[in-house]
Amino acid sequence: MSQSQKSNTAANSAATHELHDFVTASERRIQEEYDRIQKRAREDPGTAGDQGELNWAELFRDWLPPYFQVATKGRILAPSGAASPQVDVLVLMPSYPKGLLSHNLYMAGGVVAAFECKTTLIAAHIQSTLETSSKIQGALPKREGSPYKELNSPIIFGLLAHSHSWKAENSKPLENIGSTLFESDVKFVQHPRESLDVLCVADLGAWTVTKMNYINPNQFPDPAMAALYGGWASSGYVGHYLNLPRQEPTFSPLGTLFSFLYHKLAWAYPDMRNLDNYFSQVRMRGTGEGMTRRWNLSIYSEKTKERVSNGECRNPGEHFDEWSQVFF
Repeated sequence: MSQSQKSNTAANSAATHELHDFVTASERRIQEEYDRIQKRAREDPGTAGDQGELNWAELFRDWLPPYFQVATKGRILAPSGAASPQVDVLVLMPSYPKGLLSHNLYMAGGVVAAFECKTTLIAAHIQSTLETSSKIQGALPKREGSPYKELNSPIIFGLLAHSHSWKAENSKPLENIGSTLFESDVKFVQHPRESLDVLCVADLGAWTVTKMNYINPNQFPDPAMAALYGGWASSGYVGHYLNLPRQEPTFSPLGTLFSFLYHKLAWAYPDMRNLDNYFSQVRMRGTGEGMTRRWNLSIYSEKTKERVSNGECRNPGEHFDEWSQVFF
């Protein structure tokens, strides 16, 4: 079989893979719940919001490994004793003490992910969530020892929505969300570890964070490439959505969300790496594009700064290599 025939076979396999059907079924269920919630939202918006949170909590119970505990409505307690604003859905470590689950105050050391949930997304939700993300991540102890530890928080933080408010003709929801996300990051985020990890609108698209290490300009033989890519680190949000050129025919926002979460969680839970690789093989995340923000060497601890500036980061680096040049 020729290489092109192999590629076509792989593409056809991914296009008809049952995993995509399972994601589509979950997506349909979220949409049906949104339609149901909206019928009563004006009568009781608080209850509508609670029902939306329960939808996402149930989705995580269905899709994440069963050893994770999923809770709703709680504050994250930092080692300093400071408590975060309330967040809607929390994913807790398997080892989280059962007797402490009912207090709605969760120890940061036992939280692996936290999410704000909205039924209908508006720009103000993005802005407030970025502010909350920066507060929560900024209150955690700084990790040192590798670019991965220093650029990424131990808690995944995200914003989830059933749908969005930009439904009018010519309202440009993708541009509105992308620009608000980037502008809010610049306004509130003081270090790459404080960035939002993922924003998912179930009927529109998903935006996932990507971080690139500082690259020493001397690593580029071409001066033009050195000027363009060398001498800085970066963080940015990659948007995955349906009308993107070369998008996978099986793309879905929830598929991107699940694929991203499996990859992020697999850093700390190695038993998830085979499934993370499997999701990649069937192209669950889809194609994306986005904008990046530059950072200088001051984002690193002194020891890591020295090693990074000497060009010790590996390109492209193996999966789960804490000295890779790119983390996504």
